[in-house]
Amino acid sequence: MEIETDQGLSLALGAGRIRTVAALLISEVNQAVPVNRLIDLAWDGDPPARARGVIHNHVHRLRQLLAGHAELSTRGQGYVLLADPGSVDVHRFRSLVTGARDAEPRVTVSMLRQALGLWRGEALADVPGERVRKTLGTGLSQARLAALQELGGRLMLLGRYGELVTELAGWIVEHPLHEELTALLMRALQANGRQAEALDHYHRARRHLKDQLGIDPGPALSAAYLAVLGGGRGPAPAAAGRPKSAARNRAPAAPAHAGPEPERYVAPYVCDHRPGPPPRLAQLPPAVADFCGRDRELAVLDQYLERVPRPACLVLAGTGGAGKTTLAVQWAHRHKAEFPDGQLFADLRGFERPPMRPGTVLTAFLRALGVPEAEIPESVPEASALYRSLLAGRRMLVLLDNAGTPEQARPLLPVASGCLAVVTSRRRLSGLVVRDGAALVRVGPLTSQESLELLGNALGRQRVEADAAAAGALVERCDRLPLALRIAAARLMAHPEWSLACWTKKLADERRRLQELSAHDDLGVEACLYLSYRALSSAAARLFRFLGLHPGPCVEVQDAGVLAGRDVERTRRHLAELCDAHLLEEHAEGHYVRSEMVRIYAAQRVEAEEPQSARDQAVRRLLAHFAQHRGPSCR
Repeated sequence: MEIETDQGLSLALGAGRIRTVAALLISEVNQAVPVNRLIDLAWDGDPPARARGVIHNHVHRLRQLLAGHAELSTRGQGYVLLADPGSVDVHRFRSLVTGARDAEPRVTVSMLRQALGLWRGEALADVPGERVRKTLGTGLSQARLAALQELGGRLMLLGRYGELVTELAGWIVEHPLHEELTALLMRALQANGRQAEALDHYHRARRHLKDQLGIDPGPALSAAYLAVLGGGRGPAPAAAGRPKSAARNRAPAAPAHAGPEPERYVAPYVCDHRPGPPPRLAQLPPAVADFCGRDRELAVLDQYLERVPRPACLVLAGTGGAGKTTLAVQWAHRHKAEFPDGQLFADLRGFERPPMRPGTVLTAFLRALGVPEAEIPESVPEASALYRSLLAGRRMLVLLDNAGTPEQARPLLPVASGCLAVVTSRRRLSGLVVRDGAALVRVGPLTSQESLELLGNALGRQRVEADAAAAGALVERCDRLPLALRIAAARLMAHPEWSLACWTKKLADERRRLQELSAHDDLGVEACLYLSYRALSSAAARLFRFLGLHPGPCVEVQDAGVLAGRDVERTRRHLAELCDAHLLEEHAEGHYVRSEMVRIYAAQRVEAEEPQSARDQAVRRLLAHFAQHRGPSCR
């Protein structure tokens, strides 16, 4: 393990348990690591009485070492390393592997090579502590092996057999008992016309397994052996990647003398593989340690869970930064016992470009459920049918985060009565409610009391209570959004010399508020609003911009139509789209409200994207409308 500066200089980390503390903080960058966990892992569960003081000294030493490079802060009963995740090779590796899944094969190969090139040997080899190496190192090694397999499969799809054979030879020396890698090497050799070598590798692996572990080859290695014995090169992609069709379901070819071939019934894809129950799946992200509030929303979710019959899907909808994912994960962890067969999780990235494709998620879910790669259908409807079949009779929770459209989430919904899907989105996903019987749970801002509690959990209650008036003003400046509150708290933690009153005064400047409530990794209120704004239709986006010229938080439908220069009926449709995206809320018929930061963002967008002449004309129309109707009903 090493820490290097931007100039490539290695920092003198030293030996001993400080390396364990550093490894944990760096591996969970930007997340609070409790002191008790640091103690437990640093001493393999048997700490001395002075362990807390030793950890404190190690953290103090790391602070000195990282000064000017990264920030190490106290958070509650733990510590958090605040740094760019891209500066940690583990996070770069995971990001590249994740991005590679949705790229075209040649780009995928390049990204996977780049990710694997970050490795320099066994993970955490020089970090003391058996427990920490098992906790972190084993997972990293498994992720590396998965990336190796993915790279091998893509090289097979591209027909680069010779290149793959050369690389696999080195990988198998490092992992001689890994049957899937040996099976992949056998298929690559077969596709390269080297059948005898493929069989030789099989027999060598079989003997090795017998001598070392006393077991026979498993399904993957046995299937590769039978395929090689069958002879012929065959279509390489089908051997390593997903089949383009199920050969066993094809109708027999028509005789040469036959006339035009009649339309035939093609049986749906049927997977001959009948996987037994896989190891209990637990894919949920970790719950936030300082979660607070949301009693109303949690109670509503509990009621739906207890309802008979209960809905098969719950949609948690709210504006970006409202804490939908945090709430969903917290609730899911609380109810894991009711889903004893495990939990599946996927970030659908519905408002990013490109969003996650349902087929990609289905492939990952089917792999997790024990379906071999070669048995996973390429067709989304077939993969979805197989996925639902495998969930039949099981009790599983499926958490689909950040869905962009009903169509993106629908193929991933289970239908088994014992399963439940929880979907989070910035939109209401009315299609799932109307067509699929989903229940809609609105996730709005926190209450003022909940916001103060969240601020107190992050900063310490004493600091918040010492300036209660400023703290109250701060949560309102943040629109009581958890994301904004956490960013504000992070800035205040980074500057303990700042007073709450000083920071609140900064946020009073509307020209700077969104900028101040943004983190350096494109995480912030402005970035959230941009993603929601970008997903609007052009007409709704235009209306949103012109609403930035309206002076108050409340807007009537007539005011909006006058500003945009559109008739009332068309304006209603576009306002409905803004409500669906949670950029507005209709409090009464024809009366809409918006948060302060949404109003500020709309004002920024109209100034940036509309010419001065168009803005002037819109303001004149609105003033004339106000004069005629004695001003808006809500200012």
